[in-house]
Amino acid sequence: MKFVFLAGGIAGFLLAATTGYLSDHSADRVLLDGAIGCLAGALLFRWFWTVLVRGIRETILLRNAKPAANAPANGMHPTPAAASKLK
Repeated sequence: MKFVFLAGGIAGFLLAATTGYLSDHSADRVLLDGAIGCLAGALLFRWFWTVLVRGIRETILLRNAKPAANAPANGMHPTPAAASKLK
């Protein structure tokens, strides 16, 4: 989580500071834009990371739940021969 927060902060700072620099703003304005971009980028990356982790977790839980839901109650799996005798 720390890595994602730091990566988002760095990306936001670089994007905002570069945009401010290329717009010919003064140095204090470039750093202010970079600081705000750092905060916004970090929060956006953190939000995206939680959405991604939640999706992965739900996928894993669904994959593990399917075999358990299809299993018979007694825990024994009928063979094809036994299943044909039941008909």
